[in-house]
Amino acid sequence: MNENRNGDPSQLVSIRDIRAAADVLKTVGVRTPLLRDDVLSERLGVAISYKAEMLQRGGAFKFRGAYNYLSSLPQDVRARGVVAPSSGNHGQGVAMAARLFGVKATVVMPTNVTAAKRSGAERLGARIELAGTSTQERADRAREIADAEGMTLVHPYDDPMIIAGQGTVGLEIAEEMPEVKYVLVPVGGGGLSAGVATAIKLLLPDTRVIGVEPVSAPKLSRARESGRPVRLEATGGLADGLQASEIGGRPFLHHQAYIDDVVLVSDDPLPAAMRHLLDRLKIVVEPSGAITAAALMTGAVEVDGPTVAVLSGGNIEWDGLSALLD
Repeated sequence: MNENRNGDPSQLVSIRDIRAAADVLKTVGVRTPLLRDDVLSERLGVAISYKAEMLQRGGAFKFRGAYNYLSSLPQDVRARGVVAPSSGNHGQGVAMAARLFGVKATVVMPTNVTAAKRSGAERLGARIELAGTSTQERADRAREIADAEGMTLVHPYDDPMIIAGQGTVGLEIAEEMPEVKYVLVPVGGGGLSAGVATAIKLLLPDTRVIGVEPVSAPKLSRARESGRPVRLEATGGLADGLQASEIGGRPFLHHQAYIDDVVLVSDDPLPAAMRHLLDRLKIVVEPSGAITAAALMTGAVEVDGPTVAVLSGGNIEWDGLSALLD
């Protein structure tokens, strides 16, 4: 473990942990590119780039944490299979990792999961179970399956191996753009934002890390106000991948140590951000992934230096994309 600005260092993922995860992923993951947005850069007067995680295996950053976690399991434990509660992208990441290790995977998804995310996990060989619409319902059902079938539950965000895997996104940003002044990262359950913030702050301490979450699911904002994770009564909206009802306990420790600010973005600008990314950069991004671009386009975040916005995923298919953009 390594140093941090707040809290017990032994509870936080270190830069060594993140580099170890990068070594695990180097032959199986994609080192996703930084893509320059010339149009928005000209408009804002600063260099704006995107970390294009929709180009990661499984269509989102989630593969990083999932593979790192599965790689840490003893072979006999891993052979019994894994189960993952997921709104979609984590399930696809786990399904892809399980496929590479040759083990079975079950993914517990909400009853309102998008067709793209369900079919994506199924194509990768996962068995799909549906359970309610809340984070807790999925977690409870996944635990039941794990206990009944002897599988290992792969938590979407509240685990050090998951956080370290997602932290490789920040490690790559720091290595490729050490002059970056701002990094924007979406906030769901907190694994990605925790890992990215840790890597950036430990390598580039003067860089500001800003979390971006939906107005409809302000779990990190509420947690920072209260000094502890708070469970929201209800969440909803277009950014389905960011609708966790409570920030993870371990991610929250990292947020308290390393995140400088959190901003909220409504659903309204998300389709326009998706359209901009498609029209100007020729990339397809789902609403959750586009939230950081929306924060820049609307002025929810004001920047005065080189900026990287993490686009966390692109798991949306034509019917959903065309309906939103129309």
